[in-house]
Parts: sequence; C-alpha cells; structure tokens
Amino acid sequence: MKSFAGFPRRMQFTPLPNLFFSELLPEIDDVAELKVTLHIFQALYQKRGYPRFVTYGELIGDRALVAGVGDSVAIRRGLDLAASRGTILRLAVERAGIGEELFFLNTEADRLAVDRIMGGELDIGAVPKPEPVTETEQRRNIFALYEENIGMLTPIIAEELKDAESLYPASWIEDAFREAVGRNKRNWRYISKILERWRSEGKGDGEHRRYPREDRDKYIKGRYGHLVQR
Repeated sequence: MKSFAGFPRRMQFTPLPNLFFSELLPEIDDVAELKVTLHIFQALYQKRGYPRFVTYGELIGDRALVAGVGDSVAIRRGLDLAASRGTILRLAVERAGIGEELFFLNTEADRLAVDRIMGGELDIGAVPKPEPVTETEQRRNIFALYEENIGMLTPIIAEELKDAESLYPASWIEDAFREAVGRNKRNWRYISKILERWRSEGKGDGEHRRYPREDRDKYIKGRYGHLVQR
C-alpha cells in the first residue's frame, strides 16, 4: 500500500450532497460503481456551461479513473450500476454523425435538460460542449475559502455558503473573502454583507462602493454637510 503524505493546507474541494452519504453510500457495494460515481461528481463540478455532462470518452480517457478502477470494462460496469441505481442519467446522442454517451447527475435540473434534449427542444449539437476548467483557471470553492480563512464549517454555515455560491459569481466570493481578511474581519456575516452590498449597488470595476448612497447623503445633507463637502 502506498503511503499518503496527508492533505496540504490549501487544496481544492468537491462538495457532495448529504443524500450521497445517507441514501447511496450504504447501498453501494461495488468498488467500481463507487469510484465512477465519485469521479462523475468531481468531473461535473469542474464543468462550465449548460447542461453539464461528462461523456464516456472523457471517462475512459481519464488516467486516474482507469488506474483506480482497473480498465474500461470495470468503468462500464460502474456506469451501468450507477445508472440502474438512479444516481446518474445516461443519454445516447449523435453529434456530427458520431454516437456519444452523455452522463448527467440525476437532479431535477438535469432531468429537465435530458427531457428537452430528447424532445428536440434543446439541440445538444448547438450547445458548446462543457469544458473542464484547467488547474490554473480553477477557483477555490466557497467551502475551501471558508475553512482556509475562517475555520471549521458547521451545518448551518454550510447551508448559507451553498446559498451564496448559487447567488454570486465565484470571483465576487473570492474578492469578498480577500477584503474581509484584509480588514481582519474573519467571519461569514461580514463577508455576506459585502456580497449583499455588491449585489444591490453593483460591484463596478472590481471595487464596491464603500458606503451606500443614503449614508453619504446623511452626512452631506446633514448639519455638518458644509464640512464634508470641502
């Protein structure tokens, strides 16, 4: 067995739904199915575009997955088991005259995407193929940023972070953490206030307005306004 050196202080994270641990993990007894399922979660998390999917060609072309599972036969078995269980959705399509298998997570949004593709409402050939984000482009996700800069996650904070990740661009989240750390305000409430302000006022060229307009007016038009405007 190869010894593992341990996790570094700074690293990438792939979030997994709680249902994976409570509903799926106790039922999965095939190692290939488990490894393929986890790999698909990780691969889809790095994708861009809509809809997000991973192709069979991408899976068997991934050296780490092949080395971990064994060969393409084991990968196929893992995919068949995961699809039968309902963890993933499998869709056979033809793009540019070539048959291709696409794999999606079995989520409400992806079920709708698959239905639209099958119904002819969404032309997968006209949709840019989702490309994996390169290592240099990959942004640390919000959970990693929190643990690196604030501390251990709690269930309540994790839910708030998931909501924020769906509301704000990744660049905003990184910038908000950076600003909070620079001001030595290492708490989520402060960071969320920054994001809320940028959302309501506009972030501009990477810089948010320091004070809301009503606060500025309070001082400019108030008793000492003649001093503030100097």
